[in-house]
Amino acid sequence: MNDSPGCPLFEVAATYLPRLSEMTSEPGLAAAVDQHAAAVCDALIPAQRGPRARTVRREELADYVLGFTDWLTGADWTEPVGHDFATLRLTAVCWLIREHDLLDA
Repeated sequence: MNDSPGCPLFEVAATYLPRLSEMTSEPGLAAAVDQHAAAVCDALIPAQRGPRARTVRREELADYVLGFTDWLTGADWTEPVGHDFATLRLTAVCWLIREHDLLDA
């Protein structure tokens, strides 16, 4: 399963987690990452209400990351200097990893 150190969340976090520090000085970046995080949640979690709404599960996020990074590989994507759709999405994944403590399991 996706609970091992071979889990794609570890690699994404190692690469993109440092970008979260940029959010404190760039409000536009923070807003963009927030929107991407909401879009990832919408893709993973059916519409829910109540206190457990928006609970992200490690296995589901890992599967999402595998699909997204496979798509990036197929598109011959290379990481730009700034922020594009893919870097924002992967940074948002890191925000979700941190907010839901998904690497501590």
